[in-house]
Amino acid sequence: MSSSSSSSSNISSSSGTSELSMSSSPKREVLMLRIFLYLVYTTQAVVATYLPLYFLDKGFSASQIGVIYSCGPFISIFANLIFGTASDKFRTIQKIMTLLMLGQLVMISMLFMTNTFAVICVIMLAYYFFQMPVNPLSDSLILLSSRYTGTPFALIRVFGSLGFALSAFLGGQLLKSVGSPATIPLAMSTIALTLLISLTLKDYQGSKRKVDFSGFLNLLRKPDILIYFAIIFILSVAHRMNEGFLGVTLREMGASDSLIGLAWMTSAISEIPILYLLGKYGHKFKELPLLAIAGVMYALRFFLISEMPSPIWIIPIQAMHSVTFGIFMVTALRYLTTIIPDEFRSSGQAVYAIVWSGFAGVVSGTVGGVIYQHYGSSTFFLTATGLSLVASAAFMVKHYFSRDH
Repeated sequence: MSSSSSSSSNISSSSGTSELSMSSSPKREVLMLRIFLYLVYTTQAVVATYLPLYFLDKGFSASQIGVIYSCGPFISIFANLIFGTASDKFRTIQKIMTLLMLGQLVMISMLFMTNTFAVICVIMLAYYFFQMPVNPLSDSLILLSSRYTGTPFALIRVFGSLGFALSAFLGGQLLKSVGSPATIPLAMSTIALTLLISLTLKDYQGSKRKVDFSGFLNLLRKPDILIYFAIIFILSVAHRMNEGFLGVTLREMGASDSLIGLAWMTSAISEIPILYLLGKYGHKFKELPLLAIAGVMYALRFFLISEMPSPIWIIPIQAMHSVTFGIFMVTALRYLTTIIPDEFRSSGQAVYAIVWSGFAGVVSGTVGGVIYQHYGSSTFFLTATGLSLVASAAFMVKHYFSRDH
């Protein structure tokens, strides 16, 4: 059994008996968290799946779209630090989440006003400033809520997958009928609903001790933690390359918006059984070997995309999202709880997000965009394959080194 369950129980025992009684309506709290996650990932499906196609229809090239999508990850490096440390300092996630939703709504509405590439880059930079911290903060909120509600992380997070799946498919059907200009109003609607639900969320707190951020900085200097984040970065670049350019690849192969939506829906639905199983039984397995398995499956997935003869093959390939991202996301966060103390939970999640979506997003968008533009989609996805294999091997080396010491 992994050490995460024992560390969680130790944390709970020191601060948790009285905290558990604070939750007078755990079913309602879990329901609101699930609705919130559903809507958050509904918006992300629209932005990740159809906004690149919206820009493509505006006449932007693949490399320009890569720049647009790397602007956001670049600013997220600062945004995650700012909002993550603010959450720990002021001991609130709910109020910050509401602010983030309001900022997203304002920024996405400004896309109505311009078709100029430079201005769109600035708007998307500001949009991602408010969007990127949402995932790590919502993960923190769910992880902290589990001691109050008794509901495992994966059994709440699975509703994000459901929201992404349905939105990817239904959004494709809608946009097929009314056209890509409807992408912006659709995103505004889902963000507005998420903003309203954020007002109903309950704040869950970690340790009541004053947070000493010098202790957190000392944690980040430990070689074990630095190596872990370095490996996460390598695999994250491969994942972000696929996420940013899969829709463009399929469109260039002649796929319709509805087929692209179906592909994204397949990937999101495939997460659901894996998230359920990991929520029930994941604690029985060591984290690093599981991450190594996810890396191998990522490599196979990207290799198959590089050799794909027809866009229809993307449907079964996208089902591999279950054993790639599904395993990776839950297991990486679970391992993080074993190396980052609870009082630094939001800050630790922020650093993870900076690596996962910030640095990796910048590299995948800029360097990946150049590779895609000059060498084509096959070389692009073979590069992602190689990165995945490197990460998988590194996870196993780290596992054996940690075991021997």
